Formats: sequence, C-alpha cells, structure tokens
Amino acid sequence: MQTSRYIAKLLGPLLVAIGAGLLLNGDVYRSMAEEFLKSHALIYLSGLIALVGGLAIVTVHNVWAADWRVVITLFGWGAVIGGVARIVFPQLAEATGRAMLAQPGLITGAWIIVLALGAWLSFMGYGASPKNASPKKGGGRK
Repeated sequence: MQTSRYIAKLLGPLLVAIGAGLLLNGDVYRSMAEEFLKSHALIYLSGLIALVGGLAIVTVHNVWAADWRVVITLFGWGAVIGGVARIVFPQLAEATGRAMLAQPGLITGAWIIVLALGAWLSFMGYGASPKNASPKKGGGRK
C-alpha cells in the first residue's frame, strides 16, 4: 500500500498539471503536438521515456487487486505498451496522433479525464487515510 500511495503522489500532481495545462492552453498544446508529430526522433524519444517510466512502475507495482491500486498498474502497463509502440512503430504513433488532433471534442474530453484522474490519484496519495492504519504512538485512543 505504501508503494501505491507513493506512486499516486507522483502521478497525481503530474496528471493534474498536464490536464490543467491542456485545458487552459489548448491552442499552444495543439501547436506543440503538431510540431512533435513532424519528428519521428521525438516520437522515438518519447517512447523511450514512456517505456522506462512504465517499467519503473510495473517493476515495483504490478498489483492486480480489485481496488484503486489497479489504476496505477494499468497506468504503468499503458506506458510500457505505448512506449514500445512508439519505439517500434513511430509512423503509427504519428498517424494516431494526427487522427486524434482531428477530433478536438475527443481531445478535450480526454484531458478532462486526465485532470480528474490526477486529482483522484493526488487525493489517494496525499489525502486518503490508508486502510488498517495503526494510530501513531501517543496520539491514538486506548
């Protein structure tokens, strides 16, 4: 559970920042995405970063429990698969990205979900009380 909360503390604020940035500066991010998709080298590099990040998560957190922690595992495996796909098939990543940019409503909805997921993971990492937590010495009831 400690590992889950730790990763949630990292992913939550990251996803909130990404989602907020995209929602507040959509035109700037659209322009960056168009520039990004012109470079197979950047697609490849982003695949390397995603693969390493995803492997880091699933190596320490491959939890398939029927609770909130599975979201972190799914995030990790998604990064692994997405990273491998960008490394092996950068042209497919480019085509997929262009198809997504052609659907602005879909993109806005996706980033709202990213923002909400980030807020929820932040809460799970920073705000939620862990189950079965024992009271701290001197601070609990007897």
